[in-house]
Amino acid sequence: MDEHFVISIGRQYGCGGRETGRLISEKLKISFYDKAILRMTADESGISECYFHLADEHAGGNLLSRIVSGMKAPGEGRPSFSGRELLKPDNLFKFQSEVIKELSREESFVIMGRCADMVLQDYERLIRVYLYADLDYRVSHVKAEQIFTEGEERKNILRMDRERNEYYRYYAGHEWGDRNFCDIMIDTSKIGIEGAADVIISYAAARGYIT
Repeated sequence: MDEHFVISIGRQYGCGGRETGRLISEKLKISFYDKAILRMTADESGISECYFHLADEHAGGNLLSRIVSGMKAPGEGRPSFSGRELLKPDNLFKFQSEVIKELSREESFVIMGRCADMVLQDYERLIRVYLYADLDYRVSHVKAEQIFTEGEERKNILRMDRERNEYYRYYAGHEWGDRNFCDIMIDTSKIGIEGAADVIISYAAARGYIT
């Protein structure tokens, strides 16, 4: 029986989702992937290389390199993902989705966003998490990180939420944060990052994925 499992985390901007995901990966000693999973470098002639970047560079790098190398070459029933065609958003999404599927066959991991819950919808050992928090909590959290100009936090939080919702709706075909497509929904403003991580880990244990 496959012992691998995946924890897919969708989250409102500023609720501490990435910190929660990292903490889970550290506690369970599994890989962590975030929005930087796909990075592209360019030279004078255009795209010189397409590669995947593991947020935690201490684990899984060789696996990613092997999977991406295979994806860049044509395979049976699979087109080649290379060149300028890869710049198109839909092709980038397809490429990313194929790598996520390959990863799920090889290891357990936590992944942030990227519509991974939809990409892996047929994967039996998937835990779909959605994290949210009230706006004041998120404003306070974002202020502490000093990402935006003072006083601009609220506007940018709402903008990021809107962009994430549009991205998710386009590729997943339903509303972001729909409880019908979530296993766990947690308000991080009530129990914090540590508490959210512990709840998710406890749920994974209850499903029999960890001991």
